[in-house]
Amino acid sequence: MHNNRIFAMSFASIYPHYIQKAEKKGRTREEVHEIIFWLTGYNEKELQEIIDNKTDLKTFFERAPRINPNVSLIKGVICGYRVEEIEDELMRNIRYMDKLIDELAKGKKMDKILRTA
Repeated sequence: MHNNRIFAMSFASIYPHYIQKAEKKGRTREEVHEIIFWLTGYNEKELQEIIDNKTDLKTFFERAPRINPNVSLIKGVICGYRVEEIEDELMRNIRYMDKLIDELAKGKKMDKILRTA
């Protein structure tokens, strides 16, 4: 499942889709940010720099201040793959982010999405 095309995509190119997906279902930009910050350890200023610089997904995850230690609690299918079974760490992190945004759009409560409850 190694896909260099996905790794080379800029975070800025997928970010508006995350926001649109959430807002279409009555969720907020702030909730999307909360998920991204929880997953990666980035803050608002760092995220804006990533968007402005059109940082690719590979660099986005490589430079993440810290991947949340509770990511192993994220289970389920995204894009036809079980996230917990994806061997490539970078692809798994990308799919974790996709999965969390999907959960937000499906109406899950934030404490469930962020694996705190």
